[in-house]
Amino acid sequence: MTNQNRIERIATMVRDRLSHVIDPELGRSITDLGMIAGIDVHEVGDNRYDVNIDVELTVPGCPLSEQISQQIEDAVHSYPDAELNAHLVVGAMDEEKLKSLVNGLKAARRENPFNKPDTKTRVFAIASGKGGVGKSSISANLAATFAALGYDTAAIDADIYGFSLPRLFGTHSQPTNLNGMLMPVTAWGVKLMSIGMFAGSDRAILWRGPRLQRSLEQFLADVWWGEPDVLILDLAPGTGDMAISVAQALPNAELVVVTTPQPSASDIAVRSGLVALQVPMHVRGVIENMSYFDHAGERLALFGAGGGERVSAQLTRALGYDVPLLAQLPLDPEVRETGEGGRPAVLNADGSLRDDAFGRTFADLARTLMRRDQAAATNGSTMRA
Repeated sequence: MTNQNRIERIATMVRDRLSHVIDPELGRSITDLGMIAGIDVHEVGDNRYDVNIDVELTVPGCPLSEQISQQIEDAVHSYPDAELNAHLVVGAMDEEKLKSLVNGLKAARRENPFNKPDTKTRVFAIASGKGGVGKSSISANLAATFAALGYDTAAIDADIYGFSLPRLFGTHSQPTNLNGMLMPVTAWGVKLMSIGMFAGSDRAILWRGPRLQRSLEQFLADVWWGEPDVLILDLAPGTGDMAISVAQALPNAELVVVTTPQPSASDIAVRSGLVALQVPMHVRGVIENMSYFDHAGERLALFGAGGGERVSAQLTRALGYDVPLLAQLPLDPEVRETGEGGRPAVLNADGSLRDDAFGRTFADLARTLMRRDQAAATNGSTMRA
């Protein structure tokens, strides 16, 4: 083999290795996305070569530039038959190339990607009859649990008036805008979208129903989600416009009802589950939050008892299929303190899942939700038919 042939072979093999480097935001190979504009190989010694790579990122100053660059260097250094030194020139795509890329991604996606019959994404809508029962905290911790268990996880803050996911995940970033297509913000392994990322945490949202519906449609269709395994929706309390919009936009969504033990909460929580009588959503189960306070090994029922069981039993009777009580979560000051500090309480500081009763409860909950029981599948297909 001539030296020139060897250089060409190295360039080809390097490009093949780069095809396995995935853009963290778009979820596609950097070579498929056209981010590798050129590869030049030069011999510098006995079986040693310099590899000059021209990298074009989607936006100038991309926050993931260092991560992508490191992955490229690792891919080059993994070449087994010669010593390769990577030299990167990192720039950004010009306007025409970026426009072409975005148009191609939009064409491949075609509007709302989650309501296609062949979608792999499980959609869980977290609902409550009233505010103050910990619905958003459960949404955040459940999403973080899925991510920690290795699922590609997305979450939408569909509580437009009372958005809280950005704070619970400790993110103050705005989504990156790629020529009209938004990249979700990633925090603690979860891809996030919330109106709070645009409006600011100190602003009131004064929107009527049609605009609420449009906001959800934009979150679903104008954001590049890739194809996550799980999508968590943190719904607004009650049975208003957003619940109806979710049912229309995501007929495959599975409803999870959150309540607290006392009758004043559980009676109202039933109504949020009864939405399934009017719209094509399956109620997957009930979570009872603030079930007890653990004091010196004794469980104190500060808010009474039995709320979750009452909601489960009433929905099972009304809907005609089993609506189980999925979990009973404690009243724990650490959940509030850690969550308000910007880290879902179910996670350790390094992002791993807590190996204690709280962490194991959420892990069991996530695994239970991901199991498709036959009743749910049958009911869902009947309602959509």
